[in-house]
Amino acid sequence: MKILLGAVNAKYIHTNLAVHSLLAYSREFSQDIALKEYTINQEKDQILKDIYHRAPEVLCFSCYIWNISYVKDLIRDLHKILPDTVIWTGGPEVSYDPENFLKEMPEVFGVMLGEGEETFRKLAKHYIIEGQEKEETLSGIPGVCFRTEEGMMNTGFPEVMDMDQLVFPYEDLSRYAHKILYYESSRGCPFSCSYCLSSVDKKLRFKSLDLVKKELGIFLQEQVPQVKFVDRTFNCRESHALEIWRYIRDHDNGVTNFHFEIGADLLTEEEIRLIRTMRPGLIQLEIGVQSTNEKTLKEIRRYAPFRKIAENVQAIRAGGNIHQHLDLIAGLPWEDYESFSRSFNDVYSLYPQQLQLGFLKVLKGSYMYEKAGDYGCLYKEREPYEVLETRWISYGDIIRLKRVEEMTEIYYNSGQFAHTIRAAEKEFTEPFSFYEALGDFYERKGYDTLSHSRIRRYEILLEFLEEKKVVSLDFYRQLMVYDLYARENMKTRPSWALERAPWKENIRAFYEREKECPRYLSGYREYSSRQMEKMTHLEVFTWNVMEEKQEKGIYPVVFDYQKRSPLTNDALAVPVEF
Repeated sequence: MKILLGAVNAKYIHTNLAVHSLLAYSREFSQDIALKEYTINQEKDQILKDIYHRAPEVLCFSCYIWNISYVKDLIRDLHKILPDTVIWTGGPEVSYDPENFLKEMPEVFGVMLGEGEETFRKLAKHYIIEGQEKEETLSGIPGVCFRTEEGMMNTGFPEVMDMDQLVFPYEDLSRYAHKILYYESSRGCPFSCSYCLSSVDKKLRFKSLDLVKKELGIFLQEQVPQVKFVDRTFNCRESHALEIWRYIRDHDNGVTNFHFEIGADLLTEEEIRLIRTMRPGLIQLEIGVQSTNEKTLKEIRRYAPFRKIAENVQAIRAGGNIHQHLDLIAGLPWEDYESFSRSFNDVYSLYPQQLQLGFLKVLKGSYMYEKAGDYGCLYKEREPYEVLETRWISYGDIIRLKRVEEMTEIYYNSGQFAHTIRAAEKEFTEPFSFYEALGDFYERKGYDTLSHSRIRRYEILLEFLEEKKVVSLDFYRQLMVYDLYARENMKTRPSWALERAPWKENIRAFYEREKECPRYLSGYREYSSRQMEKMTHLEVFTWNVMEEKQEKGIYPVVFDYQKRSPLTNDALAVPVEF
């Protein structure tokens, strides 16, 4: 008997924690179970061929919002070429309406509901030890909905598990050297956010701290590049969060980065003090603000005072060692276009490393799904079930916000335009207006339908600023040169950069002095002055670009690419004297 656990991930670098956990928990049957991860970017024929050659007798797919259509197409074709293979599905996209899913997909025999470890182990036992006296029939397995001769049988959601009964999901970490690994130290969520499926599971429980430390030690020993905790609100229990963060800090291997989704309003002074003692880049925090409209927050059952969020985000930012990723959701109840622009400006003022502008997704099983009619909420029929309009916001306004989202992603979240953007936004009444006007400019010029190189993005921004008649376009040209060289030691200078010829002798003399008596550059003793010049970059500016001030003068800056910020990846930039 062969059972194949199939995962279709959004990207190659992702791993699917669910199927790894199912396999690990059913280790007694591991010789009869295989696991294979694919991606939605692969040609379906490649996956069909691979599964056909494996010829599983039972095939199980994990279904999510990002892969459900892809998986459905695969299943329809797989059933034609492997008609005797029994197909099961599981995951949030099929758990909450299994009967209708089975009606839509006659090729699928059954659906696993909710947490799958114990359910899958019993299914594996059913299929692998078929015919033995102790065989458990499908009707005796909690957490399944399957076809019968009379129709369908649904045994209901299974009891939630004791987290300490789970088995560490990754057998050979060397196979995942270039991938993000996911880990959970808790399940369930203490909150009832109306848009989130985690609110359905109110039974919040935690792994014991000794077990968590033991398992984190495996990641640290193997120097895994990144581990993402999937805990819905990691710091909802202060003692749990503090103990894990202390362990990570005290056992830092200098390589591994840990990602946490937290409630910023829940952070305590002790937690913030601890976080600020960590190596830069050791952890990163994702914070769901969603909105700063108080009426909206109360309606979605997730009231968190923005004043407290802002206070704690700023306290962490002051430490200069933590990457923060803040989220907003457009299309929530009681939030119109003007209200969302205020939410955007409120969060933007905190200057996180990433500002994610997302759009409401109306998920089956969520309270938002039940209330969609009351809210006048129209959303896409197919995944990701994204909002089209509500009583408070029109589709036309959603389109405008999409442009703001794209400009924010390109010009803010990329980090490639940091100094230029901070100066440019001051030319407008508030940041939202800047991104709104830039998005309108892209659409009016037809740039929104084209793919652009990084240099072209700078040129378009210059064109936009020229149209806006900024006081000094030359100041912005030099800011862009600064941003470009902060990211990489470019071999080809942009067309708008100043000529270096007038400073050629000054630059040569600078590197000769640095070779003899290092003042600005360390770690280059074994290199000649010419080698140092190639490995670093010295740029002479005639505006005070480092401080983003429109002050004229002579401002030489050397970029040291051996010393990069772990938060922004920018080279160390040092003002120098000739």
